[in-house]
Parts: sequence; structure tokens; C-alpha cells
Amino acid sequence: MKITVEEIIDALERVIHPALGKNVVELGMVGDVDVDANEVSLTLTFAKSADPMKNSMVKACEKALQNYLHPDVVAKINVATAHRQPLTTVERKSLKAKNVIAVASGKGGVGKSTVAANIAVALAKLGNNVGLLDADIYGPSIPKMFGVEGVRPELTGEDGQEIIIPVERFGVRMLSIGFFTRPQDAMIWRGPMASSVIKQLLNQSDWGAPDYLIVDLPPGTGDVHLTIVQELAVTGALIVSTPQKVALADVVKGINMFQTPKVNVPILGIVENMAWFTPEELPDNRYYIFGNGGCKALAEQEGIKLLGQIPLVQGICESSDNGQPVAENENSITGRAFIELAKRLIDATNERNENQPPTKRVEIG
Repeated sequence: MKITVEEIIDALERVIHPALGKNVVELGMVGDVDVDANEVSLTLTFAKSADPMKNSMVKACEKALQNYLHPDVVAKINVATAHRQPLTTVERKSLKAKNVIAVASGKGGVGKSTVAANIAVALAKLGNNVGLLDADIYGPSIPKMFGVEGVRPELTGEDGQEIIIPVERFGVRMLSIGFFTRPQDAMIWRGPMASSVIKQLLNQSDWGAPDYLIVDLPPGTGDVHLTIVQELAVTGALIVSTPQKVALADVVKGINMFQTPKVNVPILGIVENMAWFTPEELPDNRYYIFGNGGCKALAEQEGIKLLGQIPLVQGICESSDNGQPVAENENSITGRAFIELAKRLIDATNERNENQPPTKRVEIG
């Protein structure tokens, strides 16, 4: 087996750094390449010692060498850290949001991301400066919902730091791990790695100063939720559920997480998604296929506002799949529902800000 340095470089050019959108050769990460029979040794240099992609990038390079050179290649990859300037205030631009709204759900499959995406669009249509962070690391769907799959955020340099520029569409500036991975890739990451990616999307990006930063959280409760409340002063949480009893049972867990003394994030309200089915050709008809009144009863039980009920209409699914959030069409049934929900969310946020002290970042030992 004869392997050349050129072939090694060609193989490594196929390895893309998910957070930077460029291959490891283009980023200048590859050095000290040496070949001895079927053994390839090289150094992979990262900008930060705590780069959350480090382990996955090393494995990706090993796999590329075996896939594109020979299955018997033995890869010996040393990891190094380049000298970088210390963290500057440039990397904290995301924290200038006036209001941070966490959109959460107790379980998956209730349309949480659909609600988050359309609330963001509706807020923008109402004249607000809006940011949207897709924090659902394991199932990022925001790029598809906005029709920007395959788009790579631009990078700019400032004070020696690389800054990510959020992608903008429909008046919403957004970031998602989905911009840095292929749609078919599975995010097999432990909690600390997922949390590190969230920190990078928040703290190494130019969000400007949004009136509302909407954070689409993963289902359930876990490391990402804790990272968000530690990194951001969350103004309040919006809980999404369907009327089904199994969904409502998990909603209570989500509410309790935000209301624990250590977290203490106000609940702005509940959104009942798929509240009823309405055929588009029969807009006055309602069919309660998932039950009726479940979220209203839970809201009353928990002393929380029911901010909105979103009907299930075929068009909302088609719009999401086609990259056109339904809130863009104010003349549709669901479009009007999301505009009204956004108005109530603004009112609930203003009421919270008038009656409660500003939220502080959570310190969890």
C-alpha cells in the first residue's frame, strides 16, 4: 500500500468542522503529516482546548482516511491547541436581548418547534427585532421550516475572534446546529458536548440586540435546558402541549423544572397546539381529535395563562415542509392564530416585566 501526502490531504478536505462550515484543511487545522506504510500520523490543531467538536472531529478524520484511502489505514492523530486571544466582549453579543423566551415541551411530537418558528415570524411581522435559537441539538428542524437547509452562516473576524453571523429570513435572525451538519446526520453527543455547542452558538455569534430571542428547547428536561438558564437571563418560558392526557402529564414536569427554586424562571403561559382539527374548506368546523379542554384545565390548575390554541390544519404541515412558516400568511386560519398568540405573548411578557424583577442567570452548583 502506497499512500501520498496529497491523497491524505484530499481525504481530509472532506471533513467539515460543523460549527465553522469549512473543512479542516481549509481551516489550517492539519499539520505534521507523515506516512509510514499503512500508518498515517498527523496533528489536528483546534482554536480552543475546549472545542466541543474535538472528539467527533478526530473520529471523522480517522474515518475519512479509512474510507477514502484504505480500510487498513492506521490513523494516529495528535491534538493540539492554537494560541488564541482570551474571550472578549465581542463574544457576548447574544446577551443583549431585551427578552429571552424559552419555548419548551414536556415531550416530543407536540409541535414545539413549529410553535417557536411561527411565534418568531409573528413577532417580526408585528414590528419586533427577533432572534431564534434552535437549541434542539438532537433534532434541529428550524432550517427546514424556514427553507434554508444547506445554508451556511457567514463568519467574520473581530478583535481576533471568529464571529458567526445568524441566517436571516422572514425578518428573523436564526442559528441552529442544523446549519453545520447534514440533515441525515445523527447527533450522538453526550450532554456536556451538546451544552458546549449551545454556548458557542450563543456567545460567539452576532445577534445584535433583539427585542425577543426565542429559544426552541429540546423536549423534556436536561443538560441543554440548564445550559440555557445558566447562559441567559431567561425572561420567561412558554410551554407547548397538545390536549392529550399523556402530553399534559409531561407538561407538569416541564413547569416544575422552571419553577424550582434554583431555576426560578417565570412561566408566561401555555400554548395548546393541535387544539382541534379544522378542514381548510370548512373553517367553522372543529373536530377535537386529541380531546377537548385539557390545556385549559391544566392552566387553571397550575394558575398559568392559556395564551393560545392553535388549530390543526393541513396547511400548517405543508408550510413547514416547504419552508414557509404559516404565520407569514395572516389570512390563513393558523396564521391569524399565531399573530394573536404573539400579541398575547407580548402582553404577558410586558406584565411579567412590570411586576417582577429582571431575571438573573441561574447559578447551579
